[in-house]
Formats: sequence, C-alpha cells, structure tokens
Amino acid sequence: MAIPVIDFSKLDGEEKAETMARIANGCEEWGFFQLVNHGIPVELLKRVKKVCSQCYKMEREEGFKDSLAVQLLNGLKEGKEEREQLQNLDWEDVFILQDDNDWPSQPKEFKETMMEYRRELKKLAEKVMEIMDENLGLEEGHIKRALCGGDDLEHHPFFGTKVSHYPPCPRPDLVPGLRSHTDAGGVILLFQDDKVKGLQILKDGEWIDVQPLANAIVINVGDQIEVISNGKYRSVWHRVLASQTGNRRSIASFYNPSLKATIAPAPQLIDQTDDQAYPKFVFGDYMAVYAKQKFQPKGPRFQAMGSL
Repeated sequence: MAIPVIDFSKLDGEEKAETMARIANGCEEWGFFQLVNHGIPVELLKRVKKVCSQCYKMEREEGFKDSLAVQLLNGLKEGKEEREQLQNLDWEDVFILQDDNDWPSQPKEFKETMMEYRRELKKLAEKVMEIMDENLGLEEGHIKRALCGGDDLEHHPFFGTKVSHYPPCPRPDLVPGLRSHTDAGGVILLFQDDKVKGLQILKDGEWIDVQPLANAIVINVGDQIEVISNGKYRSVWHRVLASQTGNRRSIASFYNPSLKATIAPAPQLIDQTDDQAYPKFVFGDYMAVYAKQKFQPKGPRFQAMGSL
C-alpha cells in the first residue's frame, strides 16, 4: 500500500478531470498525497537540499549532541522512568523559518535559497487550495479567505517552514523520531528526504510508509481543512521513526490560518448534509489547546472549541 502519487502538470491537459478526482481521493481517503511535476524547479530543490544539509553540519549537529534526548539515551539505565521519558521526546533537530524571525547564517546561500523556495511553496499551497475549493463545490478562494480571516483579507495567514533532521539513533526502539500527531493548521507541504525513509501515516489501522520519491512534494490535510470541509477531508495521524542509519532531512511548510481567523465549516457543505459536524472557533484558541494536546486524540480538541 502506498499513498497516491499525482502528476500535477496534468491539470493543464485532457486529464484534468481525472487528476482533480485523484486529488479529491487523496484528501478524502488518505489525508496525504504526493505531487510530481508541480512546477517547482528541480534546480531549486537541489539547492534546498544542499543548503539545509550544510546548515545542519555547520550550525546544528554539535548542538544536537547536547539535546535532552541524546543525554537521556546516553545515560540510560534501562529503568521504567527513563524509558517513559524517552517515549515523550523526539529524536529531531528542528528550527522554524518565518519572514520575520532569525535565520541561520551558514552557509551563506541559505537565506537566499530558502526565501526563493518559500515563495514557490506558498504559490503551490494556494493552487492546491483552489483545487480543494473546486472539488468541494466551494466558491473560488473560499479556503484562502477563511485562513486569512474574512473577505477583506485583513489578516495574513501564517506561513512557516520547519527544517528538521533526524540523525542516526543508536536505539530507535526506545525513542521516536517524531511522535504521532495530526497537524493543527491548513495545508502542509513537505519536501522529504528522497533516500532515508521514516515518515508513516495511519491508514485503516495500519502504519504505512510515505515512500521517498525524488523531487516530489508531499501534501497533507491539517485540522482546519477538516473543519472547513465539514469532515469530508480528514487530517490523519502521522509519525517519523528514528533510524540507526542515515540522517533524514525533512522540510515542511505550513499554510495555516491567522491566529485571529474564525474557522467554521463552509455553509454550503452544512446545507448538503444538514449537519454541522464541527464548531465555529477562533484559530488562536484552537492553538492554545493544541499546544498542550498535540500528541493526543484530536476529537477532544474540537470538543473544547465547542464549549468556549
């Protein structure tokens, strides 16, 4: 079993209807799919891989050796308490890129390359949302406006890029790479390692690999798209396994709502079923709950929003 791989370029040809249907299936049945021929230049993707790997070696690798996960594993006495601590940590080096925060300074090409990449990813995210609108029968731009907080586009959506590395782990049986969770926000675009696997999704009660595929962009549905679609699209549980070999690279970009955006099921989708399956809430309130419950079932998070 493998997650769908979709040729994005076929949206411009005779196979548009079939491609739209495959994207709908990816959102409805999987919550994840991979895009190839998505329009982001391969040359840019090669530069992104290079600068992120160099950045880890030059600025991050030594610091990871002092992380709590490494310290606990190095000092492990095989006791129950230590094992429980490790299960609640992630074997991950991570930093976030936003337009207004501090970025790594090395290598010198890092910032220019990643700014160009983020511009391309943001455009791709908005194309994907337009397709979601059309597949759901929503008016053009509905999802983007919802994430911005309204028709006047008063608030900007949050667009962040999480750069992660999962170094070789001597005891992958004891510590996860990244604990299982669903993503809180809107549309997530992942440029994952094309050689070292580790990402898995939960499908029909079974954990399956998100197969490494050169130059593909993995798309997954966040919790807020689930709400806007009134449950037609579903965010799904996913995790990263630690590995004894390889240093897995992962670059995930998140097109999320403004913290002030009010999120609710699209009225057209409520009319179709006469059932509003999710409450209306402010995304910032949801994030306050998510920060405490990220690795717990998502149902109670939505319930908490309904009680506000």
